[in-house]
This record gives sequence, structure tokens and C-alpha cells, in this order.
Amino acid sequence: MMKSTHIKLSKNALQSNWDFLREYFNDTKISAVVKGNAYGHGIEEYVAMAEDCGVNHFSVFNAEEAVRVQKTVSSATTIMIMGAIEDSDLEWAIANDIEFYVFNMERLTAAIKAAKQVGKKALVHIEIETGMYRTGFEPAMITQLADVFKANTDTLIFKGLCMHFAGAESITNYFRVKKQKINFKRAIKQFKNAGIKPQMIHTCCSAAAVRLTDMHYDMIRIGIMQYGFWPSPEILIEYLNKYKTVKSPLRRIISWESKVMSLKTVPPGEFIGYGSSYFAHQEIEVAVVPVGYAHGFSRSLSNTGHVLINKMRAPVVGTVNMNCVIADVTNIPKVEINDKVTLIGEQGNQEITVASFGELSSQLNYELLTRLPMDIPRFVV
Repeated sequence: MMKSTHIKLSKNALQSNWDFLREYFNDTKISAVVKGNAYGHGIEEYVAMAEDCGVNHFSVFNAEEAVRVQKTVSSATTIMIMGAIEDSDLEWAIANDIEFYVFNMERLTAAIKAAKQVGKKALVHIEIETGMYRTGFEPAMITQLADVFKANTDTLIFKGLCMHFAGAESITNYFRVKKQKINFKRAIKQFKNAGIKPQMIHTCCSAAAVRLTDMHYDMIRIGIMQYGFWPSPEILIEYLNKYKTVKSPLRRIISWESKVMSLKTVPPGEFIGYGSSYFAHQEIEVAVVPVGYAHGFSRSLSNTGHVLINKMRAPVVGTVNMNCVIADVTNIPKVEINDKVTLIGEQGNQEITVASFGELSSQLNYELLTRLPMDIPRFVV
């Protein structure tokens, strides 16, 4: 059965992005962050494309995402869980060489127990609290952590030492981020003084990787940038100013499409759709598109959003429904049933950007993308 909407992913655009990222970050090792269903792009589809582009390290949020990545990639590819993993899944992770964050003593104890059961060492990344106040060991516990590692060399490998910056994409967080840098560098010294050393150190997400080059260490974790988006307008402007250019080198790999389901003439003096949010002052032609808020097209885009039909912008009129939107096509010639409708992407010289959704519906790029339902088919083009 055909779905009423689909998403296309451009492999050429993705290769271009990865070529840029490797050059821009001076070939620093990059982990591709694919949490949130690969930021809405689809884990299975995106990871296969990325591996073809030479990516061999993926970061996910939980064990369920790790399983999906593992089923898609080759055995030589590294998978790292940055967030949730149940104690009951630790044995699976250890047996399959899945690396995972440890940010409290309960998980570390459970990892030791699971490693003994499997007969294989756990590959753990110790997250340190530096001022994010979400997850991470307090620096005061570093001596205790060192003792645990020394006493469990048969079950633990100190694979990584890491942290997360609390808003590197905004200059308003400058002093907080600066304090985090100081705290983390102090933690590195504490581990060294305690006599243990991680195999790698990593701290940077996309925004931090752009802004804090002194914090790159052994690996950076790139999320939003690989998909063709900058972490914030502020970061993009900094890049454009620094390199004296007006064009972003990143390319969007996602486009979202549907088609015209129905056409109707609305006489003057009538309301369109549910309620009375849109009143037709004159006769207008409308196209019904079978995409609604159940598909991730926010209800807040009622009477403000746009779609592209026949290479022209068509405003959304009336309230966005659960499964359809209505677009005014009065000024678009020769619209027919089954004409392509672009919700995100380009037609001719017109484009509907993810950012434009955010500006009209108060959503972040990240938020809109990750809300795209998993059951919308994704196709690689």
C-alpha cells in the first residue's frame, strides 16, 4: 500500500556534507550522532548511506537505537550509547562490543556484573559533570572511580572520558561554557594523578566543535551538521563572517513530499475547514494535501505555513487537520490531482526550509525533524 507522504534523502548531498566536515575539522575522528531516528531522517536509511560515505562510528541515545544501527552496519563499525540502557541489556551490549556511557556508580556496578557474566570486558565511557547538571559523575568521585577501574581490570576498559556542553550554540552561555571547560580539564588532571587514563577523550557536539577547537581532543560528536543544518543561526553567521562567504557549504539531505488529493472551488463568504479561522472574501481554488499534524505538520502552521505546488508557493488556509492541510492554489495555474506537493525541499527556484517551519511554529530544527513519524517511508535518491 502506498503512503500519502514520503521523505527523500539525497546521498550526493550527504557525501558533500561529510567531505566538508572532514576537511573543516582537520580529519578529527567524528562520531555520527543518529539519535532521535537519525534526527528524523530514519536510522536504517541514514546509517547505511553514512557508512557508504565512510562513516564508521555512530552514537545513539539508547539500546533500542543501538540494535537498529547494529542490524544495518558492518561489524567493523563502532556503536556508542550515550544515554539509556537497562541493566538487562548490558550483557547484550558487552557481548556485541557496544560502547556505552556510565554516569553513576549503579551503572558501573551493573556493568562489572554483566561483564563477569559474559566473560568479556565492558567498553565504558565515563561522563563527568562539569556544569550541565543532567548526567555525569561529580568530580569528587574521580578517586573512587579510579579505584574501581584498578580493581576491575578484568571486566572494565576505560574507553572514553567525556562531557556535554550546556549550550555552546549561543553566546549567552559563554561564561557557563567557559566554566565547563575549566572543570573538565581539571577532571583530566585528576584522573591522571589517580593513575588511570582513558583510551580517548571527547567533549564536543556540533556547536562546540565549531566554536571550541581547543576541546576537540580525540573525537567530536557531530549531530545536526551532518544532515545539512547549523546548530543555530548564530553559528552559521560566525562561519560566514569568518570565511567571507554568503553561502553555507552544508546541503540539506532531506525533502518531504506528498501530492494533491483533491481540488475544490470555495465561493465567497464561506469558511474553509474546521471552525472559522479562515474566511473566503472572494472565490478561491484550494488543494487538499493528505498530510496533517499526525505526520508532523504542526497545527500551529494553520493559516501561516506554505507548501510548494508547480514550483510556486501555496499558503496553507484554514486549520491544519490530523491528516490533511488545505492550500490556496488560486494563483497557481494548471493544478491537477496527483501533482507533487513539497512540504520541505525545493521546486524550481522556490524552497521550503526546515528553518521556515521553526520560525512559523516556534520549533527548533531538531524538534521538527525528530517529530517526523517513523512510519513515513524514507527513500534514498
